[in-house]
Parts: sequence; C-alpha cells; structure tokens
Amino acid sequence: MLADLLPPGVRCAVAFDDGTPAPLFPEELVLVAGSTAERRREYATVRMCARRALAELGRPPVAIVRGPGGAPRWPAGIVGSLTHCRGFRGAAVAESTATASLGIDAEPAGALPDGVLGLITSAAERDDLARLTAVRADLPWDRLLFCAKEAFYKAWFPLTGRWLGFRDAVVTIEPDGRFTAVPVAAQPGEPRMCSGRWGVHDDLLLATVAVPAGVQPRPGAPADVLPCR
Repeated sequence: MLADLLPPGVRCAVAFDDGTPAPLFPEELVLVAGSTAERRREYATVRMCARRALAELGRPPVAIVRGPGGAPRWPAGIVGSLTHCRGFRGAAVAESTATASLGIDAEPAGALPDGVLGLITSAAERDDLARLTAVRADLPWDRLLFCAKEAFYKAWFPLTGRWLGFRDAVVTIEPDGRFTAVPVAAQPGEPRMCSGRWGVHDDLLLATVAVPAGVQPRPGAPADVLPCR
C-alpha cells in the first residue's frame, strides 16, 4: 500500500506491530537508552523496516541514527524516510541517483484532537476542508492534511537543510489522491511548490512525496517548481 504511492525505484518495508524481534546497533541503542520499553520496540521495528528496504537495494544492514536536524542519517548514495503510528511502521528508501528526497507519513484515520487544527493550518486550508468534506464526508480530511504536511516536511529538509513550521507551507489536497505543498516564504534556490500522493488503507492514512533526481521542470514552469510524485 505504501509502495503504490511511490515511484517504482523506491523500496518500502512495513510492519503492523512490534512482535518480530528487531535488534538494534549499539549506536541506536544509545539513542533510546532512556526511553520506555514501548518506545524502544517501536524504534527498533521501524529500523528493521529500513534495513529490509535497504536490502532490496542490495545494501547491507547499517545503523540508522539521527543526522542534521534530527532527520534519519542514511548511507551514502541513499535517501529515505521513516514513519510510525499506532499499528503501523514503515520505511522507504531509494538510490540518490534516481530520487533526490523522500517523505512518507502514516496517521490513524481519525479526526485530529480538538484545538490542533487551528495550530497547524491557515484559514484558507481550513476553508478548503469544507470542499473536501462535500466530496467524501467519511474521510478525516483534517488528519489527512496533517499527514500530507508531515510527508512534505520530511522531503523538504534534506533538500534545503531548513525545517518548516506547520504554518510555513500551504497544502492543497485533491480528492483523486494528489496534493500540492507551497512554502509560504521559500528562500532563493528552494522549491516553490512540490506535489505528493495520498491514500487510505482500512483505518490508516498515508501520504508520500518523492522528488526525482535531475528532473527537468514541466514546460513553462520555473526551475524551482519540482514535479514530485
């Protein structure tokens, strides 16, 4: 289900619980030494997924520790993204020669807690939720908006080295499984727009952004508008 939202060159691995033993490298153990047992299991499972995905690219198992800004540090020549939520852990990786950056996110398909929507969205984004609800009232569009923003931010940081706040990009979701993200104040050389894909699987929401490496913008588009998938 995650792979369906990403280009063919991206390799994915998922897990739906922490039941499979997932040993950690010493460098990883240090990072969760003070965490709860539940957090350590979750952390280990998502890294097991990452190593499984890397194996599909012919890469050996390695420690996945925090890099600049807290983002996962991948082996040379690899880009990737991790996500975890209740009942789901996932990883996506790709060769950097084909993909410049990846962002994935999974969220439970339920409404956001009270008060959260106003903190993470603009007035225009909140107004747009009414359009989406009219198309499909049973989908928690507010949570999907959060999910899409998370996926975009995870792809954005490796490209720019700069984190964005939740209100620093305007995300527009389309009912057909696409979305676009536009930074409010992109700096020179940074992407001014990026697109992604979303999907629903049972009680799970998924959003992905895959930025192709070395792509040419569509005819008539500025060079910093990325035709992401």
